[in-house]
Amino acid sequence: MAETFGMEIFASNKRFFSGRARSLAIPAADGERVFLAHHSNMVCAIIPGEMRFEDESGQKTVVAVSSGFVEMINNRVKVFCFSVERPEEIDIRRAQEAKERAEEQLRQKQSIQEYHMNQMALARAMTRLRVTKKQEL
Repeated sequence: MAETFGMEIFASNKRFFSGRARSLAIPAADGERVFLAHHSNMVCAIIPGEMRFEDESGQKTVVAVSSGFVEMINNRVKVFCFSVERPEEIDIRRAQEAKERAEEQLRQKQSIQEYHMNQMALARAMTRLRVTKKQEL
């Protein structure tokens, strides 16, 4: 039997998951971070992207996440994000429109703050589309 750790995943509006897990992979600024049982204690920022985890029964789940953070303390992980979405919850047409809108905004002259906000919007839309495409395969 594989070793597990306690895991809770929270979105701003709900508890997404609570239970035991074998692994967790999150998108971080310096690449992907993977957590396994007995990982050292740490706190890490999450950037918009694809998060994957495997629960104690071996079921693998892929979701789109927004920015947030993860903490691993005493073999327990807590993930806090603004949004956590399963592929089937994502409106593909709306995500495509958001991507196009963000790309158009990035082509226009804007302040540094507006530029970064539009970059984040584009990253979120592209992640949502990427996660839905993986579900179709």
